[in-house]
Amino acid sequence: MLVHRSGSPHRTRSLATVAGALLALFALLLGLPGSATAAATPAKDAPEPSHPAQDWAGSQIAAHEGTGSVRPATGLLAGVEGVDVSGHQGSVDWSALWNSGVKFAYVKATESTTYTNPSFAQQYNGSYNIGMIRGAYHFATPDTSSGAAQATYFVDHGGGWSKDGRTLPGALDMEYNPYGDTCYGMTATGLVNWMKDWFATYKSRTGRDAVLYTSTSWWKQCTGNNTGFGSVNPLWVPRYGSSVGELPGGWGFHTIWQYTSTGPNVGDHNSFNGAYDRLQALANG
Repeated sequence: MLVHRSGSPHRTRSLATVAGALLALFALLLGLPGSATAAATPAKDAPEPSHPAQDWAGSQIAAHEGTGSVRPATGLLAGVEGVDVSGHQGSVDWSALWNSGVKFAYVKATESTTYTNPSFAQQYNGSYNIGMIRGAYHFATPDTSSGAAQATYFVDHGGGWSKDGRTLPGALDMEYNPYGDTCYGMTATGLVNWMKDWFATYKSRTGRDAVLYTSTSWWKQCTGNNTGFGSVNPLWVPRYGSSVGELPGGWGFHTIWQYTSTGPNVGDHNSFNGAYDRLQALANG
């Protein structure tokens, strides 16, 4: 007597084979190198920056957070007076700045992996030659290429470091996107992993932990107020008002305060949070 079965052995074996193959593929994907940091990889579809003259440290701060109604007068802040400059300033009168009391400078070197500041040599070498302690910074565009690629480009185009007592560690500028979505179309985890990639690459190339430039508001909005960088990376924070205000998560104090974008000679003025010998210590590592 024939007995009817709901499925043939061949079909059962075929389904089992397909299920097994899917499970194996899933396990393989989980085990691929770099899968844990996949969120750090940009979408690869963002265009390279067009440089609309709005891509320097603080260029987006006033637009998004305001300029503040009160700011300290130059020379009245505790600490050491500094400036930051980029290509939009062109040739800088370093003698006038030095004579006004400015003793350190950060100079924009690069952006993404395609742009270098055309005035970099005059600004970086000019500040050094007048007697200032100076460093370079990179304007981040996390949606155009990886953190490692941008850190490498930065070091190769002026962002290196030497223990000469006059060169500050490089700085990473993380702020509002001048080209589109505020957080570069990335998740908080993606941006945090991108920065980890940048900082690790910079340190492997130079031996130094880089400075991080960011505002508290942007940091909260785009990283979820991540607390993972404060114990390692010195904070350079912009706030245009009478005090430095609330700091991003993870930092108990700031190292540099960008307190105005409308200062004398060049717009962006900064105050180092400490005496001159502490600024020298930051330079020396």
